[in-house]
Amino acid sequence: MLEDCKTAQDRWGGVHALIDRWLDERRALLVSFIELKEACNVELEAVYKARIDTFSQLLMDYISAGHFEVYPQLRDEAEAFGDDEAHAIADRLLARLEMSTELVLDFDNDYQSPVRCRQNLARLPAWLDRLVRGLSERFALEDQLIARLHAVHAPQAAQAQAESRL
Repeated sequence: MLEDCKTAQDRWGGVHALIDRWLDERRALLVSFIELKEACNVELEAVYKARIDTFSQLLMDYISAGHFEVYPQLRDEAEAFGDDEAHAIADRLLARLEMSTELVLDFDNDYQSPVRCRQNLARLPAWLDRLVRGLSERFALEDQLIARLHAVHAPQAAQAQAESRL
């Protein structure tokens, strides 16, 4: 999954500052996930709430940035280029992203308070396995969204920008 993140960043990095920042957040999220997973594999009882909180905060920040910053920006770009097909694709992809959003919200709910965290600690490895599947699909869908709603328009945007300088 971390390698897929690197591939997406190589493909779209530098194209747009917002997407770059978001892909950097994705990478930080994945590093935190790996650290938490490794800690669970060593000794589950040694996993501190602070580590879970760090991961959960990165997860919530990443999901929020997608929903409230990146996706709207990509839709606006498609609209600016009159790309109705891209809008239809975006609607389908965004509907599929909702499943992993619900999964993330459920995880955050299960581990947000110290009491709930202690009660659910034994379930953490299973939760992480579910999250890895959900996030893998989410990242693939987001990469499709970026490819269709941004990368397709990047040459047109560059041309329009160059023409405006003349």
